[in-house]
Amino acid sequence: MNIKHLMIGAIVASITSTSAAFASDFPQTFEHRYGTTVIEQKPIRVVTLSYNGPDNLLALGVKPLALRYWWGDYPYAVWPWAQQALGDAKPVVIKGDGINIEQIAALAPDVIVGMYSGISEEEYKLLSEIAPVVAAEKQYTDYSTPWHVRARTIGRVVGQAEKANGMVDAINQRIADVAAAHPEWQGKTAVIGSARPSAYSSIDPRPKLIAQFGFKTPKKIDELAGEGKFYVEISKEDISPLEADILVWMTYSDSDIDEVKQLALRKTLATHKNGGEIIADEVLAGAFSWASLLSLNYVIDTLVPLMEQAADGDPATIVTSSQAAGILD
Repeated sequence: MNIKHLMIGAIVASITSTSAAFASDFPQTFEHRYGTTVIEQKPIRVVTLSYNGPDNLLALGVKPLALRYWWGDYPYAVWPWAQQALGDAKPVVIKGDGINIEQIAALAPDVIVGMYSGISEEEYKLLSEIAPVVAAEKQYTDYSTPWHVRARTIGRVVGQAEKANGMVDAINQRIADVAAAHPEWQGKTAVIGSARPSAYSSIDPRPKLIAQFGFKTPKKIDELAGEGKFYVEISKEDISPLEADILVWMTYSDSDIDEVKQLALRKTLATHKNGGEIIADEVLAGAFSWASLLSLNYVIDTLVPLMEQAADGDPATIVTSSQAAGILD
């Protein structure tokens, strides 16, 4: 069905000023890949099209009017680490691969958050006739905006810049403390992969977080992915690109764990022989993928102990998540 050109609300004016407003002052100006968006006043009715969209809003005390479904079977598409922040709110859950412009228009939002959404320029223009739209920044791809940039931007969008900055700083301090406590991790390699098999390149937020701990994505992964690509498919006939000091298997379901077990060449990897594999179960993989103000503390609490087990180079050290998944044999 063709998307109708809706004329709801005024088109957001474009301005040329490059100076950013301080703290929670409005108007706020956002430069992004499709131009400039100005939010004239603090929004109340917020729609997020970002696949990991609700978390940062909820962390800042803003309950979105509508949010976009990514994956998982949780109430209102909000995962466990964010349910308390959701409270008794009942946001509209937007499902499907495409964006239903008419559905969003009917919600009459004050602002539409489109970072980490993959919206096209045509969709951006149509959505902008409904409300101001904040799209991904020019310097990043659709899905590579760093977690802290997304969080700070959301803070500005909803008039909570100071609170967002404080939360980002607190998480960054936790990450720095982990890195300082593990100088032996500096320069080691880590692959974040899945059972397809595939691996995320260094521009993806997941490897970027690991990099803050000191681990590097192997150059081979980036070479295979190519410039601007956040992941690469790996041949089952040659999984050697997955070799690293640690290999985090992102398993989004029990069937993913079974697929990891069934990879015929997995046990030929030095990573496997050295006990460097980590199973990130559905909740950890989800928290890792959301990379939000609400999920990252869970990631740090859960993943770091597993990394300590996997990165010591001693095959006798049990990686508890791998043991629980039954992939050690």
